[in-house]
Amino acid sequence: MPFMNEFPDFRVDDQWIVTHRGKKNKLDPYKPYAFLIEKEYTVTGSVEDTAVIFLTNSECPFHCLMCDLWKNTTDTPVPVGAIPKQIEWALTNLPPAKHLKLYNSGNFFDAQAIPEQDYGAIAAVVRNFKTVLVENHPKLINEKCLRFRDMLKPDLQIAMGLETVHPKVLLKLNKRMEQNEFLHAVHFLKNNGILSRAFILLNPPFLIDEEGVYWAKKSLDFAFRAGVECCTVIPTRGGNGALEILAQNNFFSPPKIRSLEEVMEYGLQLNAGRVFSDIWDIEKFSDCPECFGLRKNRLLEMNLNQKIVTSVDCSCNTH
Repeated sequence: MPFMNEFPDFRVDDQWIVTHRGKKNKLDPYKPYAFLIEKEYTVTGSVEDTAVIFLTNSECPFHCLMCDLWKNTTDTPVPVGAIPKQIEWALTNLPPAKHLKLYNSGNFFDAQAIPEQDYGAIAAVVRNFKTVLVENHPKLINEKCLRFRDMLKPDLQIAMGLETVHPKVLLKLNKRMEQNEFLHAVHFLKNNGILSRAFILLNPPFLIDEEGVYWAKKSLDFAFRAGVECCTVIPTRGGNGALEILAQNNFFSPPKIRSLEEVMEYGLQLNAGRVFSDIWDIEKFSDCPECFGLRKNRLLEMNLNQKIVTSVDCSCNTH
């Protein structure tokens, strides 16, 4: 397995990444491709229900190396009026919740994804929530965010992918972003009263497990110093084609669940803001069936209580 200063001799760019993809899923432009209710520890310190809607819209223009969200996107922009209808349709099929996340497999403030003409209709549909969280690339943080904020009755929050502060790895992820651009975006939002959340990758390509833990911790440090209110640590998953090629060439290996626990503990110890671990499909990162359930529950409990829970005692800890 290569160390962090070893990189493939082939060029990892848009063309290389797209070439190794599979097929997209067929979607209805007037319906979200998924929706659910999850509990989340809020900024006010209580655990409350959050509606999560995965909007159907056109593909993100940034072809990040680790991303598989393109699978549920369209090749062309959805019609004006489609996004409000998607949100309305999901909410009629979900129980009531106090908070809302609108994930759109890309950037909310990309006009090719969410038409600006729909902002007012979206604001009307979501008026009864306390908060609305959307996702966006740091490079697309601009006055559009403020125009949408001013239409909303709920408080607006924006999540952005920091991914990693390892400068060489961040460059190789094809995110087309530097640390100072993330910093500028956070400052812009903070100066305008908008809370930000950072997505941080555990074990992105080109890092072995021990390095992945180290750089995830460094990324948490950077994000909170920058001024984000919340960080979500995401174990890097395969499944998009490109990562499988890198794995075959020993440039990528998924993290271990124990590493996610360690990074989560570190983030909570900082006491700098909320820290969550993404436990979707978490069984992929466990190699011990005896303690997996306990570890998953531990991560979930830390997510909901924002306190470090007693570690799991298992023989696999010594492996």
